[in-house]
Amino acid sequence: MKFRFRRQGNDPHREKIKQDLFAFNKTVEHGFPNQPSALAYDPKLQLMAIGTKSGAIKIYGAPGVEMTGLHKDTAAVTQIHFLYGQGRILSLLDDNTIHLWEIVQRENRSHLVEVHSFSLPGFVPYSGCISPNYATRVTVMLLKLSCDLLALGTEGGGVHFLELPTLTLLNKSLFQDEIMQSVPEEYRCGKSLGPVESLQEHPQDSDKILIGYSRGLVVLWDLNSRHVDNLFLGKQQLESLVWERSGNSFVSSHSDGGYMVWAVSSSNPCTHDPISSTVPYGEPKHIAPLVLFSGGMPRASYGDRHCLTILQDSSHVTLDFTSRVIDFFTIHCTDKDKEFDDPSALVVLLEEELVVIDLQMVGWPTVPAPYLAPLHSSAITCSCHISNVPPKLWERVISAGQQQCPLQNYENWPICGGKNLAPDSKQKELLLTGHEDGTVRFWDASGVSLKPLYKLSTANIFQTDCDHNDSLTQAGEEEWPPFRKVGCFDPYSDDPRLAIQKISVCKYSGKLVVAGTAGQVIVLVLSDEKSDHMIDVATVDLLQDREGFTWKGHDRLPPRSGSVVFAPGFQLVVLVQCMPPAAVTAVTLHAEWNLIAFGTSHGFGLFDYHRRSPVCTLHPNDSLAMEGPLSRVKSLKKSLRQSFRRIRKSRVSGKKRAVVNSPTSKVQEHDAEVAPVQRRIEPRSADDSLSGVVRCLCFADTFLRDGTHHGPTVWAGTNSGSVYAYALDVPSQEKFSEQSVEALLGKEIQLMHRAPVVSIAVLDGRGNPPSRLTVHLKK
Repeated sequence: MKFRFRRQGNDPHREKIKQDLFAFNKTVEHGFPNQPSALAYDPKLQLMAIGTKSGAIKIYGAPGVEMTGLHKDTAAVTQIHFLYGQGRILSLLDDNTIHLWEIVQRENRSHLVEVHSFSLPGFVPYSGCISPNYATRVTVMLLKLSCDLLALGTEGGGVHFLELPTLTLLNKSLFQDEIMQSVPEEYRCGKSLGPVESLQEHPQDSDKILIGYSRGLVVLWDLNSRHVDNLFLGKQQLESLVWERSGNSFVSSHSDGGYMVWAVSSSNPCTHDPISSTVPYGEPKHIAPLVLFSGGMPRASYGDRHCLTILQDSSHVTLDFTSRVIDFFTIHCTDKDKEFDDPSALVVLLEEELVVIDLQMVGWPTVPAPYLAPLHSSAITCSCHISNVPPKLWERVISAGQQQCPLQNYENWPICGGKNLAPDSKQKELLLTGHEDGTVRFWDASGVSLKPLYKLSTANIFQTDCDHNDSLTQAGEEEWPPFRKVGCFDPYSDDPRLAIQKISVCKYSGKLVVAGTAGQVIVLVLSDEKSDHMIDVATVDLLQDREGFTWKGHDRLPPRSGSVVFAPGFQLVVLVQCMPPAAVTAVTLHAEWNLIAFGTSHGFGLFDYHRRSPVCTLHPNDSLAMEGPLSRVKSLKKSLRQSFRRIRKSRVSGKKRAVVNSPTSKVQEHDAEVAPVQRRIEPRSADDSLSGVVRCLCFADTFLRDGTHHGPTVWAGTNSGSVYAYALDVPSQEKFSEQSVEALLGKEIQLMHRAPVVSIAVLDGRGNPPSRLTVHLKK
């Protein structure tokens, strides 16, 4: 699409018009953020933040509360931390810069704004084995609970301190020589202790921090006296540290898949042995407290698994995800006077989805998310939007979804900070997405949050190769470790032929048509009750046994034999199988006439789903189509073209245009009534193998036979710029079962430039019977 602005003197409004026409503003983003890389949570404000590899920070609270900030430089966010209860957040990027963001109020709305940034100077305190280019690279950040000091651990082993909120560097940095004299020789690497892997503030004494080095050494450091209180000499590579609530012990996790519990005692400043050392997947262990950890699986046997383990007493569950674990946190009591954390929920950020586990219910079930649902849980192949959904249909879809998932209660969502100020939508909107695995998912698109409502699966209609493998996999699964599949992200399709290509819905009758890759067209109706019946199949041959044609593509999907159980929701009416089984490229539904139209690369067909019988089929390149009813096609094309030219000519009547003769320009004359000025049209090649692809279909009650009588019609547009129009003889509702629908080809229009026809709509702007056809072309 192109706009051309012609200069006519000094028009002060011209720039304003251009700005208004092209001022496209993003209002909201739906779905899961792309490539998440960091996670944080503010328990006081009950807000969650997710950082991405593209430099974005997204904050989420109650459903509808969402804010986004974008760093100026496109660098991955490696760490983010909330300043407790302040509405501020710190971010660390992989370019070694630190940024402070603040939630500000503008026009009664909250916005995330960057207020400060900082980059650690590139000095190196020691010339040891650490390269100067990496010595000041920040590896870990510790935000003190008082939110006035930020500690930075570096690759070179140093710890630096920034004053908040100004991000001012203080000269109280901790260098390695201050603790080197207390460390045994075997923990030294020349003049270095190695990278700082973890920093943790003492839960009872804010002047002490726990410093963990990657080689396994852990130091309890007193900030005021600048003295080493305790040394803990671990022998395994360190991964992380976490304090026990009283501060009398802490837990260290290591690269061998195990963890150790260390006692903190003033009487023993140098500790060689932990209280306990556990490798959870060596042998089953009895664990008293609630322990959560990601990883820990034996790499030789489970290196391809993405797991998070929950241990409590004799309960042991290994959550098995289909994408990598980025980070996790628990929602727990933050009152220091309480003896226990008493966690209520576990929030896990994965590479492709967000999973929340209820830790208070028996069995630790999943909490359904009211937003951040992974739209791409299976690859999206098509979509359909329905506006102004009737209340009855809306309630029935909601009911079907609740019966699918009885525990689906969004009121239990634990991240509920902020308040959604957007007014409730006056009308309901549905978004339907078709997926590669043969599912159609229904989403509430009425507000900011895209909430899942109901999932329709078409795989149970067909017999696929994967049906037998599922039972074998479940039967042969080992009891140890106790894996549990969690999450809905599934990047693999059982059978690519199941993929949904087109969707058509009638929101008044509750009828739905979905079409797939193997030529399957499925007609469904919304039912509130469970049903059990056979699969009704009808085959439509679009080529009508044409001689000399051999289909070399995939086979059709065989329908399931025997009776099939259908849950409340959309249930099968009839399965229409196109032959050859090519992917369906267009589909439409008219519930009042009991008709569906569908098209592939081999033609299109019209089907009466009430009588279970085809009405007609046509191949766009069929030479027989030029005989019989189409004997007057040439005159129709000529009259249509002349009509448009007369309209153009009348608009320029009385105006003389200069004709420029150029020896290099050639214009082919098609008619004696050529307009004074006509743009040259380059026709597309008619030999294109995709010229017969049906791109769009449309039912309409309009004029076709003559200009005084209107009636049912169906229109089809193809990839080669052809438009076919059929006049339909539809019986009354009382005679649907007795009399069949008849179709007569009334018009065939061939556009000269052969541009693909991507949509057709019959318009009537004043409420009169529609009499004008609008054709949208692909550029």
